[in-house]
Amino acid sequence: MTTHHRGQPDTSADVEREVAREQAHVDRVYAELEKATLRARDVEADGLARGRTDRTGDVRDEEMTGLFERDALVHAAARRRAAIDTQYEGLVFGRLDLGEEGSSAAEREVRHIGRLGVRDDDYEPLVVDWRAPAAAAFYRATPVDPMGVVRRRVLRCRGDRVVGVEDDLMVPEAPEDIVVVGDGALMAALTRSRGRQMRDIVATIQRHQDEAIRAPARGVTEITGGPGTGKTVVALHRAAYLLYAERRRFEHGGILVIGPSAAYTAYIERVLPSLGEESVALRALGDVVDGVTALRLDTPEVAEVKGSLRVRRLLARLVARPPLGAPRVLRAFVAGHAVRLEEEALRRVRAEVLRGHQHNLAADAARAALAEAAWRSVRQGERSDFLDAFDSSRDVDEFLASWWRPVDPRELLLALADTDEAYGLSRGVLDQEEAAALAWSYREALETGQWSVADVALADDLLARLGPVPEAVEEDAGFYDIEELDDLTAYGVQDVRAGSGGPGRPGSGAVVTPADARERLLAGRLERASGYAHVLVDEAQDLSPMQWRMVARRGRTASWTVVGDAAQSSWPDTAEAARAREEAFTGLERRTFHMDTNYRNAREIFDHAREVVLPLVPDADIPEAVRETGVRPVDVAVDGSLVAAAADAVETVLEEVDGSVAVVTPRRWADRLGALDGAGEGRVQVVDPLSTKGLEWDATVVVDPDAITEESPGGVRVLYVVLTRAAHRMHVLRPA
Repeated sequence: MTTHHRGQPDTSADVEREVAREQAHVDRVYAELEKATLRARDVEADGLARGRTDRTGDVRDEEMTGLFERDALVHAAARRRAAIDTQYEGLVFGRLDLGEEGSSAAEREVRHIGRLGVRDDDYEPLVVDWRAPAAAAFYRATPVDPMGVVRRRVLRCRGDRVVGVEDDLMVPEAPEDIVVVGDGALMAALTRSRGRQMRDIVATIQRHQDEAIRAPARGVTEITGGPGTGKTVVALHRAAYLLYAERRRFEHGGILVIGPSAAYTAYIERVLPSLGEESVALRALGDVVDGVTALRLDTPEVAEVKGSLRVRRLLARLVARPPLGAPRVLRAFVAGHAVRLEEEALRRVRAEVLRGHQHNLAADAARAALAEAAWRSVRQGERSDFLDAFDSSRDVDEFLASWWRPVDPRELLLALADTDEAYGLSRGVLDQEEAAALAWSYREALETGQWSVADVALADDLLARLGPVPEAVEEDAGFYDIEELDDLTAYGVQDVRAGSGGPGRPGSGAVVTPADARERLLAGRLERASGYAHVLVDEAQDLSPMQWRMVARRGRTASWTVVGDAAQSSWPDTAEAARAREEAFTGLERRTFHMDTNYRNAREIFDHAREVVLPLVPDADIPEAVRETGVRPVDVAVDGSLVAAAADAVETVLEEVDGSVAVVTPRRWADRLGALDGAGEGRVQVVDPLSTKGLEWDATVVVDPDAITEESPGGVRVLYVVLTRAAHRMHVLRPA
């Protein structure tokens, strides 16, 4: 058989023979998988048949045992069947040929690597689970340290069909009976087209990436590196590996994965399930808090106000004051005595109670403190008799129902839509311009029925202060009336047209009335933070200080994986964010892994991005791009219509690449470029700059880069992100 070294041409006949050999093995794997599916169904059916009883009334111990066995069998079988079902897409992706240098075929061991372990009827392994120790050499072997590997092969599959193979030779000279196909598995995998959902590139993880994946679970594991270095893929595979290596701990406690946007989570949502792990909560920053989902982005000025820790002083003032509409004086007739507590006395009672209690959980404490204050104002008769009478007073009941009613955190935020309220509460915290911008943002919420992403962290902070609204009173909590939040007709809310639709937002062309908007904003029930065993934060450099506090509430007893690159930050005050981040990790052991090779961008594209960022961010972490196309990005000033030029550029790159294309546009051009979304039979996506975080396309068309810098909270850092999203082609269009 002909021998080919990596980089030398191979014949089509060789490739066809190797593909056919791998196809034969894959066919056998899928046949065994089908048998496993049938066995799981049989076990499930057997489980359902167990424990059946026609008896009514009491059930005897043996019948209870039968019911327990049935439930256990059904649950286990259903889980196994679900695991099998999720693995059909590209189940087998790798192969190792192991042996000593110069060994014969009979002396070598072959291991196929995949997403799920599969054995034949004799219990011989047909596929080794990628997380098993026996698969470690697939990621760690190098020509310097081959770990017993002669050849490493990547199988490219579409469903159950093998469409190609690519090999890496780990020994200086290939044995006579081994064919080495292709230019090297890693580079071939990296040049394949990207889709809208991230491709699982587990087969291309290099040794230093594998070390990060398999690092100890305890403490904080930081994964740093510039654009295109595979940080996200490494982090996601680490989450799957932790579930595999310490299943009892992490399956029970769960893993929380947080990404920067809903677009990002949609892009990667299949990666972890495709690796066989579903004990994972995947959240964008806008839906970290159970009960609220936010997609809308504030202007940079407003986002900076809401994200800074100084806003906590404003939130504390919101909690400290009585609910809107509450009486300012307590008047009651108790045990023959007229009781009157003025506003100042009530303020002292409220402050005293809130020092040790969350508002929504302190109704009894508030009643007791009021009773003591009332007794001090009277001091006649027996104290115990007075307190008993106070406790049973209908006047007191009516007063407390309003003065200490349960409060939804979102209700307090909406109070800030009143400019006077915003000015008064933020005195000494925000200047007048900032307070006005804050009020405007909540009027926008009341117009559209949508919270902003930054609002979610504020609602979570208030929830931690207030406690949850008791379920029994949730629907009748007495939220602010529309009239109490200013005359909304002055805000132009009569006929508000919504945007493009999507989860948590009205559909295109929908009319949002004030009542509809308010109902949407207060729909559902906010749930207190759930603790996780592990928290993974991607694009960590973008979290505001308030968002770090929100995430930290979910990771108080967790280990962490944190992924980021400071040069790509969209948060302007990096020092304040760093302090909030350090507070979340206090006392935890740290380890850092740095990725320094850019696999995503062609060198020509990354060189262009580097030239943009380095003059303004001289300490940017610049990785080494390893792939070249010979095609430089197009960067032109457009004399005529920028929209027409963008359409022409899209048409050009659609012919040059087989995969996905993004048109990245600032807000000022978004409406006019919206018609390009979905072009090229769905291959084209029009996206805003911040939503490109963590994503990649085969080609990008970047419109008006100066406007992107101007409109983005991170300025040129966000433009740097945008300019590093393309794998193969990039056009940059500037208005002349």
